[in-house]
Formats: sequence, structure tokens, C-alpha cells
Amino acid sequence: MISIIIPAHNERDNLVELLNYVASIQDIDQAEIIIALSPESSFNKGDVLYPQVRVLRCAQKGRGVQMNEASRLALGTILVFLHADVRPPSTFISDINKTTNAKYDAGFFSYKFDSESFWLKINASFTDKDGIFTGGGDQCLFIRKTIFERLGGFNETQLLMEDFEFFKRMKRARVPYTIVKSNLIVSARKYEYNSYLRVNLSNFLLVILFNIGYPSTTLKAIHDKLIRTV
Repeated sequence: MISIIIPAHNERDNLVELLNYVASIQDIDQAEIIIALSPESSFNKGDVLYPQVRVLRCAQKGRGVQMNEASRLALGTILVFLHADVRPPSTFISDINKTTNAKYDAGFFSYKFDSESFWLKINASFTDKDGIFTGGGDQCLFIRKTIFERLGGFNETQLLMEDFEFFKRMKRARVPYTIVKSNLIVSARKYEYNSYLRVNLSNFLLVILFNIGYPSTTLKAIHDKLIRTV
């Protein structure tokens, strides 16, 4: 079984839209879905078309904390970490199965934005290649549960870029992975609410500072100063 884990904080509308969309994905009955809510989040299962969902009210807020808590309850042998504002392709389940059957222990997806912006199309074109931005949460990490547990899960003290921190450990452990060229659809709302240049410069700065060892408290402070949240 595949366990799809969706961490959420104040994402009720996105969750409803995502779970109504998920009902149309091929072979979705082969997966379980766990919504990992922060303590103060609101969500009603009665609003969705896909009712086979487990809702976990986590004890603490924090994407790493919430994903780890859900992973401990997951029944699947493959864990999939999906953001609430990302829409998987119709072949999502078979893409994951094909990848793990090909002896990869982990993988990511390429993506495109829900926007016709020329500049965002350029951004998205890099997501099917391995590079310094590979491993971000929008690329939807999937990984064998045994490997995830062996690596110790997400670092719960990493307040920002917990996905990149985990990917760094994954590469250090030489976990075989690939990028599936089957596009997810990622929300462009952050770019629309700020600006293309502002978000790109912020992302570039944060990745550089992360790679040279800046603490996550500093990274989060810089992010919160540069980027307005939607």
C-alpha cells in the first residue's frame, strides 16, 4: 500500500479541492490518505468526495512534526508527502509503483504551475532535472517507509526547508532516487501574491544560506521578512 501524507495548517479550502480531485486519480483505491493537521486547523471530511481519508490532529504545529507523526501511523510500505495546494497527475499511483519496482527507493516529480506565465514555465522546466533546487516539498517526495525510518524522518527542529534537509541526508546515505517526468500542478499563488523576481531571489538566497549552514531560525526569519504569506 501507498500512504499519501498531506500536512496542513489553515488549508481547509485547498484540502477540500484536493480531496475532491483525488477521487479521479487512477488506482487511488490502492492508497490511504492521511491528513496531518496542525492543532488549530479546521477541516470537515463531510465536504469531500473521497471519504477514505484518515484525519490526524497533531499535537504540535510544524510541517516536519506533522509529517513524522502521520508516517508513524501509516500502513503503507511507501510514504508520499504531498502539499495541499499541489495536484497530482492522473497516473500518480502507477508512476510511484513503476519507480519503486524499478529498484529506486525514493523519487520526486517534475511539475508545472497553474499559470500561463512565461517565467513560471521557465522555472518549471528545471524541475525534471537534478540540481540545487531538487528536493523541495512541491516535488512530492515518495520513499520506502523502511528507508525513511532508517534516516530518522524529518528533522523536527528544522523550522524551514525540512524537505531540503532530509534530501541532503538522503543523498549522503546514497539512497537511489529519480525524478518522475509526469507533471504535478503547483499553485502559483505565492508568485502572484508577491512577485516572480521577489520569490525567485528569496528562494535562491535561502538555498545558498541553507547549504552553507545557516540555522533554520535565521532562514525562517529571512523568509518571513521577504515573502508575504497568502
